[in-house]
Amino acid sequence: MKYYGLNNKAIKVSFQEAVIQGLAQDKGLYFPENITPIEGDFYDTIENLSNETIAFEVIRQFVGDEIPETTLKQIIAETLCFYFPLVEVEKDVYSLELFHGPTMAFKDVGARFMARCLAYFNKDKSNSKNTVLVATSGDTGGAVASGFLGVQGVEVVILFPSGKVSDIQEKQLTTLGQNITALEVDGVFDDCQDMVKKAFLDESLHHKNLTSANSINIARWLPQMFYFFFAYKQLKKSGKSLVVSCPSGNFGNICAGILAKKLGLPIEHFVASTNANDTVPRFLENGTYEPKPSKATISNAMDVGNPSNFVRIQEMYGNDLKAFEKDFSSFSFSDAETTDALKHIYEISGYIAEPHGAVGYLGLKKQLQNNTESIGVFLETAHSVKFLEIVEETLNVKLPIPVQIESMMGKEKKSIKIKSYEDLKAFLR
Repeated sequence: MKYYGLNNKAIKVSFQEAVIQGLAQDKGLYFPENITPIEGDFYDTIENLSNETIAFEVIRQFVGDEIPETTLKQIIAETLCFYFPLVEVEKDVYSLELFHGPTMAFKDVGARFMARCLAYFNKDKSNSKNTVLVATSGDTGGAVASGFLGVQGVEVVILFPSGKVSDIQEKQLTTLGQNITALEVDGVFDDCQDMVKKAFLDESLHHKNLTSANSINIARWLPQMFYFFFAYKQLKKSGKSLVVSCPSGNFGNICAGILAKKLGLPIEHFVASTNANDTVPRFLENGTYEPKPSKATISNAMDVGNPSNFVRIQEMYGNDLKAFEKDFSSFSFSDAETTDALKHIYEISGYIAEPHGAVGYLGLKKQLQNNTESIGVFLETAHSVKFLEIVEETLNVKLPIPVQIESMMGKEKKSIKIKSYEDLKAFLR
């Protein structure tokens, strides 16, 4: 499998090169040269297959022969060491819980997969190191820190916006030590992301072997396809069409879902549910893609004004807006609507969602007004305890602290404060 840069399709690299580089030299995201639908009896028998078998069949064409089959299967087994349950919160509306991993966020899958791929590629390079440089608006940083902790030959540098991630998310970024360093940025997520992209293009930093573990990296992005196959596996017996709503910030998750559809997965419609950062909903309304500075909300992991992965979605539809709209909708919701949804979900079912899942629920319910005969799934992307104050105050409940979170609550925060790209560059050098 070859990957080309979306800014210049003449740039073509291997899977390994795309993983290690993160971005193409011209700042373009990498995209697979071919997408071959999965054939045979795969979809006919998917309900009888293990999650590991499904994941291997889904990812194998994108890795090619660059990782041996037995090694790839082992990477998948280590990546999927937790479960992905569907919980019915009302008739024909399900929460797909993606938070049962070590950092209690959906990004555990992509981070664990990428870390193991990079470890395999580094296995014979004892004298060289990669520096994973990643920006986070919330959950990415914790998942990457956990996934790469102690990985030989890899240093991890995480940029996060000061005061704009939850206390528990911050603990997950700043307390691990070893090969993990947290940089606390005086700004918003978009400032962090811009610094990361600028560093990749800085020739004076090439000796650092920089790569990214954001969803711009194919090894972080591609495994997110697995979720959609797991949901279909559990709901296939209903015989109904499937509508999936993704809480969307950088749009990596929903982009992976659309790629799953291109592989033949029978999902009828996708909903990108956003908070006040409504760049994509506005684009669908007026046809003009106009990013704006991100706004702080209670669903902070979606506080992204210029979602990087949207260009990949446009590529899959040949920039044909009409074709795109057949499969895709996007809606924006306020913080007030989000807290109302948290209360409504709890009142009707006793289910405790968190702000991102609540936004996903709102987008799903809005789309199901058009798809009245469908089953709906919204992605619950993080455990509610990661947004402890918001959830407890909104629902008037006391949340138990899971073991994964309790173990790091008393640890000391360690971060380095920076204000500019020059500060980042000085640190890296």
